[in-house]
This record gives sequence, C-alpha cells and structure tokens, in this order.
Amino acid sequence: MLITFPHMGNVHIPIKTLLKKLELDIVAPPPITQRTLELGVKHSPEFACLPLKINIGNFIEAMDKGADTIIMAGGWGPCRFGYYAQVERDILKDLGYDFQMIILEAPDSNVNQLLNQVKAIGERVTLWEVMKAVKFVWHQINAVDTIEKAFEFHLARTSEKETAEHLYKTGLESISNCLSRKEIDTVCRQTVEKFTKLPRHEQPILKIGLVGEVYTILEPVCNFNIVSYLGHLNAEVSRSIYLADWINDHLFKGLIKKSNRRRIYDLASPYLNYWVGGHGRETIGYTVGFARQSFDGVIQIGPLTCMPEIVAQSVLNLVSEEEQIPCMTLYFDEHSGAAGVYTRLEAFTDMLNRKKKADLMRRQGRP
Repeated sequence: MLITFPHMGNVHIPIKTLLKKLELDIVAPPPITQRTLELGVKHSPEFACLPLKINIGNFIEAMDKGADTIIMAGGWGPCRFGYYAQVERDILKDLGYDFQMIILEAPDSNVNQLLNQVKAIGERVTLWEVMKAVKFVWHQINAVDTIEKAFEFHLARTSEKETAEHLYKTGLESISNCLSRKEIDTVCRQTVEKFTKLPRHEQPILKIGLVGEVYTILEPVCNFNIVSYLGHLNAEVSRSIYLADWINDHLFKGLIKKSNRRRIYDLASPYLNYWVGGHGRETIGYTVGFARQSFDGVIQIGPLTCMPEIVAQSVLNLVSEEEQIPCMTLYFDEHSGAAGVYTRLEAFTDMLNRKKKADLMRRQGRP
C-alpha cells in the first residue's frame, strides 16, 4: 500500500509524520504547480470549486508516481467539501486509476472514533502507538502554527524580507525532520529567536485580518501567496484559520484544546446567526473581532462559487459599515492572475495607509 494525500498549506508536514509513525509507505504529491492545476481543471467539472480541481491534480500526479491509496478528509453540511471524496473517487475511477480511497470522517463527539479510523489504516501498530503518534503530530502542528504566526508578524516589520522568507522555509523543513518533541521545541524556539533579531524598518505597519474558506487561506498557491505579498507591503496578516484550529474543530470537535468557535459565533450573531456551511459564519465573526481589535482592514478570500463565502460576503458590507472597518473580497479560480490580484492588494493597502494617516492627523487635531 502506497498512500498519498492532497496538499493544503503545510498540512503535508504532519501527515507525512503520522503515516511514517504508522509504519506506512507514502507517495507525497509533488508541490502544486501549473501542471497540477491544468490536470485538475481538465478532468473536473467546470463548476467545481478550485480546491477540488487542485486535489484531482495532486492525486493524478501522485498515482502516476505509484500511489495506490488516497487518504481524504470527509465533511458535512451545505459546503460542497462533504462531497469532495466521492466526486474525486468517481473522476479518478473514470480515468482508469486503480486505487483505494480512505475517508477520515469527523467523529460525532467521541475522539476514539477518529483514533480507530487511524488505527484501521496503520494495521501494523497498536492503538497505544497510534495515540503516541497523534500526540507527537499534534505537537508538530502547533510548532508549525507558531512559526507561521512569527513569520506573519516579523515579515511586515523587517527590512530584510528575503531573509525572513528563508528563515520561514528553513524552520518548517527542520520541524518536518524532527524526531522528538524536544527537537521540535528547540527548532521552534530558535526559529522565532532568529525572526526577532532581524533588522526593523521605520515604515508604518498595517494590521490586516484574513478571513474566508479554509483551503484558500491555508494553501499559498491557491491565493497567490497573499500572506507573503502583504508582508512585503509592510502589512501584518492575522488569519481566521490556522492548521491546529482547523484540525481541532473539524476532526476532533474541539476536544483537544479549548475552541474559540463559540466566541466567534457570538460576535457574528448580530449579523449572521445561523450556520451557512463551511466557514461563512466564522468569516463574519472574525471580521467583527478584528474590527474590535483595531485592525486596519479585512480581506475575505475563497474559491469562486463558494456558497458559504458568498453568503458571508452579502453580510460583510453591513459589518464593514457598523464596525467601521474596510473590507475587500477576492475569489480565486483557474482564471485568476497574479497581476490582477496584486494590483488590488496594492490599491487596498494604499487606501488603508492613507486612511490610517488621516485618522492619526484627526486625533492630533491637525487639518
């Protein structure tokens, strides 16, 4: 059995670690490229959203390298993610691929259900070994999030942007190769320390909240590396979704660590008081939260035709007006282009800088 999985941001780091600890052979899909997208677009329904198309490209490239088993997460509710695995399986079967698809469904409320699903994959290990592997991987996931957050904070403030990018990539590579929790802690601490020692510039810093659909937020290829690009524009990005939060809420139902979902729902409730699937309600709740934390602006991103984010977008104008925070929405599909996206980001940040300067002058009583 040669197992593969889809790319989604840095999720490949903990997935590869978990599968290795389960004594399984893996065929990681190659990094997402234009060819990956072209394969997915060619063999997917035109109306399918971008993440599904990229998944199809991932799986074709991995199976062409010998993979015969696919691991995919399940889902539920109005969002089409719940149908991804079934649709992808049918497409790949029609293309003539012979493979097995294992779908990890989120447990109703009992984490043992998920552990048993993982145990069924790792037949050569005991349940105790599965639990140890999951604990180690969870530690790794939190380290990845820590490095990502440090990168987002310091990239906006340093004058050596390329050095920050290099530190970020090197730190993640080191985390993926760690064999113990102590090693992970050491790498994480050293990487953050290196970020703090980078020289600073004296330019104004913007704080921008990034909200929207999970895949589009976590996968930089999907969003044209929006976090990095904004960092180069001296904008610190805080995301509504990080890997640990998504895994805790989606796969473990908030059982590993305390979830802030209830607080986010409370913030959203005056504007959107019901579940619309995906992360639509979280988009509204986090936007309200970012506004009340004095962020300069919010950018909503998602795949074109994403119903939960379309619903959220219809509410964002009211949120923007009531909470006094500028908001911009970007949708992505295979026709999106870097030049158009970057032009809009530059225009948005320029507007935020001018607004911030005008607000400061007004508070100082200057005309």
